[in-house]
Amino acid sequence: MLLSSQPPANCQACGQSLPSQRRATQIVHLACRTRRQMELAARRGGGRRTRQRAKTVLPERLVVALDASDVAVDSFPERPRTRGECEEGDRPCPWVACKYHLYLDVNPETGSIKLNFPDLEVWEMKETCALDIADRGGATLEVVGATMNLTRERIRQMEVRIPLRLQRQRGT
Repeated sequence: MLLSSQPPANCQACGQSLPSQRRATQIVHLACRTRRQMELAARRGGGRRTRQRAKTVLPERLVVALDASDVAVDSFPERPRTRGECEEGDRPCPWVACKYHLYLDVNPETGSIKLNFPDLEVWEMKETCALDIADRGGATLEVVGATMNLTRERIRQMEVRIPLRLQRQRGT
């Protein structure tokens, strides 16, 4: 095998031409390298996370310009006020502002909004209401983690810490 001082002109993974300015430092397209890493991880049965991490949006960035004539307030149905009213409602739940909705979380101290599923739209979610999940009863850490877009380990940590916080708040 001959060793060449010239870097290859083509990607070693897909055979396509590499951009001339990248030839000195790159022998494989970034996309080919990422695809290869994902294939290897799939064969190993693990690797990188397949879901996107939650994204936080600060209140300063929430600038929405709405023309009052664009939105007819009377056309919206009234939001349910009790669990009994929403229990038989539409699923996926359209009321994203509800504190039990899984699509986003609002930090009461900073007002920042955390999108729990940035790669999905509300209507694409399998589960949207935390109360529906609680009504079904117990679930494994894997199921809860997938539902809340968190890892199994993070759910386990929360399972340990939340009762301690509740005890401190009650003063017992």
